[in-house]
Amino acid sequence: MEQANGNPPREAQPLPDRVLLHACCAPCSIACVDDLRESGVEPTAFWYNPNIHPFTEYRQRRNTLREYAASIGMALAERDEYGLRAFLQEVDGAFDARCPVCYRMRLDAAAAYAAEHGFPAFSTTLLISPYQNHALLIEAGERAASRYGVPFLYRDFRPRFREGQDRARELGLYMQKYCGCIFSEEDRYRKRKKKQA
Repeated sequence: MEQANGNPPREAQPLPDRVLLHACCAPCSIACVDDLRESGVEPTAFWYNPNIHPFTEYRQRRNTLREYAASIGMALAERDEYGLRAFLQEVDGAFDARCPVCYRMRLDAAAAYAAEHGFPAFSTTLLISPYQNHALLIEAGERAASRYGVPFLYRDFRPRFREGQDRARELGLYMQKYCGCIFSEEDRYRKRKKKQA
């Protein structure tokens, strides 16, 4: 939850020695992994992103994360399910209110996996993006933590966003052009078309 002044809470909780890190993609993972390792926390990446469409985009992001994780010696757990139908059923026509649903689906899956496999905490690379709704992410993480009995490790990775993106380009990683779902793709290209007009 955000504090009264509108700022996210500070990282006051003690750090675990390892964490299950839900990973939306390789580029967003870079600075998050660096930040955690610099703090003495070893992440295991967790791939579950039923929001990413179409299938070719899903496969490209998944494969890039696999390659990146292997290159830095980071363990990767996968719930490898292309989730177009599941995502659309969860959104249930509320296309403009899809983000909280998307956060819940992914963070619930991460928390459940963390609980089942004995991780002391879970987090997400989504916390690095200045384009995501940070307050809603925190809320979804805390709810998942309460539901599955595993602490949500909050870290404000956003100050390192550009660093991570620059490193991804240097490494030649696939860089996606939109958040993930077909609606975010539509939003991006519609905005670009308006700018050109």
